[in-house]
Amino acid sequence: MAKKETIKIKQTGSPIRRPEAQKKILIGLGLGKMHKVVEREATPEVLGAIAKIPHLVTVVD
Repeated sequence: MAKKETIKIKQTGSPIRRPEAQKKILIGLGLGKMHKVVEREATPEVLGAIAKIPHLVTVVD
């Protein structure tokens, strides 16, 4: 079985005073606290979630 590509996502923005939908996207990615880093598979769903909140997260190499 081929190894799946993963990406590291770091939360760089605060969800305070953001729409509820953006907070739910952060929680769905496994984030919620500032400067937390998670590793996720690079699926279209995850990449789409990152594209919706680029002001709150960054992709770490």
